[in-house]
Amino acid sequence: MFSLGSSHRFYLYDGFCDMRKSFDGLCGLIGSRMQRQATSGEVFVFLNRSRTHVKLLHWEKGGFVLYYKRLESGTFVSPHTKNNEMSWSDLVLMIEGYRL
Repeated sequence: MFSLGSSHRFYLYDGFCDMRKSFDGLCGLIGSRMQRQATSGEVFVFLNRSRTHVKLLHWEKGGFVLYYKRLESGTFVSPHTKNNEMSWSDLVLMIEGYRL
């Protein structure tokens, strides 16, 4: 069940992600590059180089959840972040394709 909301903290990976990475590969990026704990309950957002794919990795009680969206046309616009943290509203706007 989709259980993300404004009560979560969202962190955008600063760089481009190989979308072939799954749970373990993304957890490796979170620990080594972002210096964060993958099982913290925070949500981690990854974009590919062409910004046509986005993945969100989230630890919930009992395991990881991976959300994945691929655009048929256009690109995702990276929101403004402070220390790579983004707001729920910025995430929703990015996922829905709105440009500010």
